[in-house]
Amino acid sequence: MRYCDARSFGSWQNSRVMTREEVVSLFSRRAAAQGDHDAEALASLYSDACVVESPLGGTHQGRDAIAHVFGTFFDAFPDLELTQEELIIDGDHVVQVGTLSGTDTGGLMGMAPSGRPALVPMVIVCRVADGLIVHERRIYDFTGMLVQIGVLKAKPA
Repeated sequence: MRYCDARSFGSWQNSRVMTREEVVSLFSRRAAAQGDHDAEALASLYSDACVVESPLGGTHQGRDAIAHVFGTFFDAFPDLELTQEELIIDGDHVVQVGTLSGTDTGGLMGMAPSGRPALVPMVIVCRVADGLIVHERRIYDFTGMLVQIGVLKAKPA
């Protein structure tokens, strides 16, 4: 698994391990910025060389790309909320379990808005260092979300 690019690996590998309190504070700031739909504030919580893997956005590196992925979601779902159900911290690894909810009133991936709501369980797996997120992998049922908002049709099993 790739956590940062070759240019930043040495500095990340020798970085200071964050305390549990620092990690909780970082994710509290992340939740506040997410609640405000502030893509720039969210991106500031990631390292310059951070890699984010997302079913919607693919793999992106760097704060500008990360802000763009957040902005895409906020534009498509102006009422988007992430409800955190659990925050699991083990050293520099953090797992956030939650549920995304929102209504497709802005249009997703260039498609016309459907006006339909989505409720999507989500797991975010991160590595943190020096007060920032250095790698993030978002895990959620992207296809299920597309079915909920009416982009894809599915027959009941």
